[in-house]
Amino acid sequence: MTQEASGEETFISHLVELRDRLVKAAIGVAIVCAALFMWPGAAQIYDYLAAPMIASLPAGAKMIATGVTAPFLVPMKVTLVLALILSLPWVFYQAWAFIAPGLYAHEKRLVLPLVISSSLLFMAGVAFCYFFVFGRVFHFISNFAPASIAVMPDIENYLDFVMSMCLAFGATFEVPVVVVILVRMGIVTVEKLRSIRPYAIVGAFAIAAVVTPPDAVSMLALAIPMCLLFELGLILAPVFVRVSQAPQEHA
Repeated sequence: MTQEASGEETFISHLVELRDRLVKAAIGVAIVCAALFMWPGAAQIYDYLAAPMIASLPAGAKMIATGVTAPFLVPMKVTLVLALILSLPWVFYQAWAFIAPGLYAHEKRLVLPLVISSSLLFMAGVAFCYFFVFGRVFHFISNFAPASIAVMPDIENYLDFVMSMCLAFGATFEVPVVVVILVRMGIVTVEKLRSIRPYAIVGAFAIAAVVTPPDAVSMLALAIPMCLLFELGLILAPVFVRVSQAPQEHA
């Protein structure tokens, strides 16, 4: 009975710790969101997000809102998503702090760099999508449109497109982390991954063709970084495996 009670207390303490970490993560996101609402403001943030599309439209053209509440809700959603992205290091730190007590020292040497690199790589993917991909894609689509069509994107549809693209690029930039985890867990070896490199390249182009608009610019902009990041993962994986080995694994 004593062991059962002790086990129940331990389980409850873990739930309490998890709740506290989730609350702290949510508070961090809320603080960043509140700061963004104060400066620069939801409207200005959406204007900045819409800048690549506006730049591709004819002079004086604007986007439209077909919903009654869309001009209010869409900028709010954009601000919340931006707050979540900016808060990723804090959110991942809370996840790290929750699992760290149950890890060995050699495991901590692996997890902490992965937590940091995951958040930075995701942000890098989103930034790459916004600064490099959007302008080229929107100009291509605008120039391809027939002269009889007035291009006036709806702000809700634009938000959906932008979020899906940013999520795709953010997830794509996590490829090195996935490779490192697979190798460290012993699911696959670096040699095996190198042997299937041609299939990985074909897979990268297939994924890019599915998740991006039907144009060569955006497909190449996603597929090429995926291939390069796959190679980066192959380079980093042996280093992480060596650093995170348990003492008995060195023998």
